[in-house]
Amino acid sequence: MPPQTSRSPQWRLANRFSATTRRRFLLGSAAAASSIILSNCARSIGTTGTDDATEGSLTATSTANADNKTLYIYSWSSYIDPDVMQAFETKTGIKPIVDTYDSNEAMLAKLQAGGGNQYSIICPSDYMVTQMVDAEMLLPIDHTQLSGLDQLKPQWRNPGYDPNNAHSVPLAWGTTGFMYNPDKTGTTVQGWEYVFENANALTRQVTLLNDVREVFGGVLMHLGYSINSTDPAEIEAAYQALVDLKPAIAAFMSFGWEDQLSNGDTTISQVFSVDAIALADENPNLTYITPATGTSLWTDTIAIPKTAPNPTAAYEWINFMLAPENSVGLVERLKFATPNQAVFEQLSADLKSNTNLFPPDDILAKCQGLAPLPQEAANLYDRYWTQLTSS
Repeated sequence: MPPQTSRSPQWRLANRFSATTRRRFLLGSAAAASSIILSNCARSIGTTGTDDATEGSLTATSTANADNKTLYIYSWSSYIDPDVMQAFETKTGIKPIVDTYDSNEAMLAKLQAGGGNQYSIICPSDYMVTQMVDAEMLLPIDHTQLSGLDQLKPQWRNPGYDPNNAHSVPLAWGTTGFMYNPDKTGTTVQGWEYVFENANALTRQVTLLNDVREVFGGVLMHLGYSINSTDPAEIEAAYQALVDLKPAIAAFMSFGWEDQLSNGDTTISQVFSVDAIALADENPNLTYITPATGTSLWTDTIAIPKTAPNPTAAYEWINFMLAPENSVGLVERLKFATPNQAVFEQLSADLKSNTNLFPPDDILAKCQGLAPLPQEAANLYDRYWTQLTSS
């Protein structure tokens, strides 16, 4: 697919996976693009949204009962690439049809309500894998049907969220940080301390993710606490810090921040690394950083729901995605960090040396993964979030 050299706001909306976000969607040919229904692509933990259907040929479609030659996938739109989908169909004779969701919670709610029985592949994030395993919603992964698991980097061979990858296969990973305009800040931003120390001068100049766990988690780490704190006093301290910061917050948004930041309407945005790296390609005046006090490290996976009607095709898809000859181009185009060492070794030198995409070990050592919370703590987060975002 030829490179995109000019990116309109509509193109960027289609290419963001956060609220995305942590999510982006690559357009195919002009003819294909005209028939696509685009979703609001989010990577939030506390929000839900609608989903859209995209066929392997990139024609919008409604899902139906799967057969052996059809594979229904429920995914973040950031991992949908027309070249890969066409290559999979050409190789296997199986047509992939994809519905997209904008949050883990939206995906979970649909499956719990019985509306996802057609899907044989889903792409839950790390903490959601744990939650779905506990709820007995995922099929165990039969490693004898896969080739390429030995290519995973060591830290993803036995992840804490899914020991021994018993129910999932890691697909992508990244960090959550800040993107800012150095011309407006007049200084190098290190993280949350810049936002809090300059709150008075940043009136309505800051956007934070529309994501309760990412926002509270970042502030908790800034205060020296765990990103997964269940201590009511610590959670309240994070809430109060955010209340004090409220005059500086223009919006809680996981998508749409790109144009505001690029146009100079805002100064700094909390964002997912995959979105920041994509935007930096088109606007090199913007800078992405991971907070010096630490941040979240997330992993998105491929899993097979317990209700999967076509697990055979699901294993074909997982094997296809594990193969470097299929994934290198995908990673190069979508610019997400791969946990696959064999894929990593074949990436361009520029991409491999991008420390925002592949942070050094000293940065990773400060990162923490989001984990499911006990219900009482989750309710407390939600109550504070509602108060924060509705006032």
